[in-house]
Amino acid sequence: MTTLNASTRRNFLTLLGLSAVAVSCGTTANGASSGKGQTKTLRYQGWAGQVTLPELAEDLGYLKDVKLKWVGNTTSGPQDIQSTATGQTDFGGAFNGAVVKLAANKAPVKAVISYYGSDKDAYNGYYVLDDSPIRSARDLIGKKVGMNTLGAHAEALLDIYLERGGLSPGQAGKVEPLVVPPVNTEQSLRQRQIEVAVLGGILRDKALAKGGIRRLFTDYELLGAFSAGTYVMTDRFLQQNPDTARTFVTAVGRAIEWSRSTPREEVVARMTDIVKKRGRNEEVAPLRYWKSYGVVETAGRIKGKELQLWIDWLAKRGDIEKSQVTLSELYTNEFNAHSGGGAGLPSAASSSTPSSSAPSSPSSPSLSASPSKSGR
Repeated sequence: MTTLNASTRRNFLTLLGLSAVAVSCGTTANGASSGKGQTKTLRYQGWAGQVTLPELAEDLGYLKDVKLKWVGNTTSGPQDIQSTATGQTDFGGAFNGAVVKLAANKAPVKAVISYYGSDKDAYNGYYVLDDSPIRSARDLIGKKVGMNTLGAHAEALLDIYLERGGLSPGQAGKVEPLVVPPVNTEQSLRQRQIEVAVLGGILRDKALAKGGIRRLFTDYELLGAFSAGTYVMTDRFLQQNPDTARTFVTAVGRAIEWSRSTPREEVVARMTDIVKKRGRNEEVAPLRYWKSYGVVETAGRIKGKELQLWIDWLAKRGDIEKSQVTLSELYTNEFNAHSGGGAGLPSAASSSTPSSSAPSSPSSPSLSASPSKSGR
């Protein structure tokens, strides 16, 4: 297995500019009706060995007469939303920083619902081997950090950790983020091809169960519980297919709440059944480690702060000008008709207290909090 090095870590999502160009050239979504009829088939990309919220919603019957059409798998949020922006799929999801960057490049997309986040059960951790000398941000200088893609969630949180650890931009630039396929990240760490592995969800818990690794820090420790990514649709699709969009978004919101209120064993059993039925030759055993989607707000409704956080961060880095993005135009809750999804209602996830076995966390997301002590 080989890893891919980035030519520079500061070209944050510049490839997303290609999406904006393609969209501005008039690329349209296949199946989106320009007449009275609205499409009832939504093309999307999945994740190998995982059950996405739309897939869960469909299995629960929440999508009603709307059908999902799987066109392949992705291992990258930025790639997923690019596919949506260019009309290859009808919805895609990514880290909110990537969504902001895409919008800043003038791609006509809107975030419509949160679909993943970090809480005491669902978080991305940065792990080292038990015998590693790495204990702090400064120890990462000159080291390789393996993650699923560059310019997205994992690299953003790494940057925040390094900054809070007191590293100068020049020192932080000597930390080397590398692209490693998620299914190979644990193996790369154990074979010492990388010094730090970014692991989340099922892959994280599977690696922890095997032992021999320890946590350096997590995104939950840095920012507290927060919704981290949103599904986007193009403005064109929303205008031409408002009823279909409403069915989709509301169904995803219902699936979020179903996963929250249903015993974990039942959720895992349902996911296992879904993976078996779809026949993609995927391993189902790791699904037993699933705990949460990590979405903070009720039914995935977007409050704005989860996007503003990354507008501010990108502007601070010099990746965008704040004037490039208008927050109110970046997202909409118009299509979320979940009956329990009123704005401002607290969710179970946002009010939960971390268990003694989970990483501790600050009370709320902030980019200016004191340096993390998680490496101690």
